[in-house]
Amino acid sequence: MTAAEEERRVQDTVRRHARTRAFAEAEDIVSAVLSDRGVQEARERVEAAETELGLELCARLQSYQDRYDQAVRDGDAPWLTGVCVGKHGRWGRICVLPDGHESSMEEPHWGRNSEGRPIAWVGSAPDDW
Repeated sequence: MTAAEEERRVQDTVRRHARTRAFAEAEDIVSAVLSDRGVQEARERVEAAETELGLELCARLQSYQDRYDQAVRDGDAPWLTGVCVGKHGRWGRICVLPDGHESSMEEPHWGRNSEGRPIAWVGSAPDDW
């Protein structure tokens, strides 16, 4: 190995180490913030409001959930590609409304949570905490 190659290898190793350490420190900070009682209480209030709104919208938007379920069963890829991209699979949320619904229908994201209950949310990742 040449001196230049050795230098490049060392620099790459140092960069990887620095990146790994930065991610570990960030995870520690995020964990500390998320464990704060005030943050936990705020999250609980947001979840309660999202559940309440989801139930309120259920009668009006249930047909979208039914059509989504049918498209999944039938493997209707063309229809599914027209569904909103507001999917938060990590949290069990998939918006079943048409793409662009936030402006065309003036509705928040709406679907079912991982427990199968109606839920509504605003934004791209409201519960990604």
